Amino acid sequence: MSQGLIDFHCHLDLYPDHPALVDECERLGLRTLTVTTTPKAWPRNHALASQTRYVRAALGLHPQLVADRAAEVSIWELHLDETRYVGEVGLDAGPRFFRSLDQQKLVFDHVLKTCSRRGGKILTVHSIRAAKAVLDAVEAHLPASRGRVVLHWFTGSTSEARRATDLGCYFSVNAEMLRNERAKSMIAGLPIDRVLTETDGPFTRTGDRPARPADVATAIDLLADLRRSNRDATARQVTKNLRTLLIAADIDPD
Repeated sequence: MSQGLIDFHCHLDLYPDHPALVDECERLGLRTLTVTTTPKAWPRNHALASQTRYVRAALGLHPQLVADRAAEVSIWELHLDETRYVGEVGLDAGPRFFRSLDQQKLVFDHVLKTCSRRGGKILTVHSIRAAKAVLDAVEAHLPASRGRVVLHWFTGSTSEARRATDLGCYFSVNAEMLRNERAKSMIAGLPIDRVLTETDGPFTRTGDRPARPADVATAIDLLADLRRSNRDATARQVTKNLRTLLIAADIDPD
């Protein structure tokens, strides 16, 4: 059921069986973007993913860690030429992390400006309670001609989603979003050619266990139901969307 599907945002290194899970994605032909929360995690993730056809690693500095790890942006920049994928990065204005928001903005602006200078990067971006601030920063610092943004687990308004679309952004959606009535309304209004799928595992669950990349099949089923399409057509559309995104960033889609 997961053959040929896409998990564009998953934290493989946070599972106890990290190498085995990489192998599982490869065996299933499941295109997986494994994000990192700190650049210190990059070398291990890069080493495992670089031996595969279907797994790619993204170089990140998670906004929830910026209060303690802002200085690691220099490490992030040292590794940037080793990858075309950046994440998890962004802003989090939720109650637990609001105090570091100004510092987060400095780091995120630096990430966007650096990616713009280097060119050809695809970023998976966190925007909890910060959709407007994230979009303001993207508009100011990363034109679509210099890099592409995929908004991970986007919780902004319908009007903010339209603005993001106008800026050239894509959206990665997961099963938990597709079970939430407010999120479903926003997702239903997205251009179908801007939608990718994700699990955000292990931070989501399938039954009584953390979701694994193969569980992205559930997101495809729910997305198909929402769009009143069939499962195979929906999966083909998401695959087409990823190919279009990669080609736009001058990345070989195969």
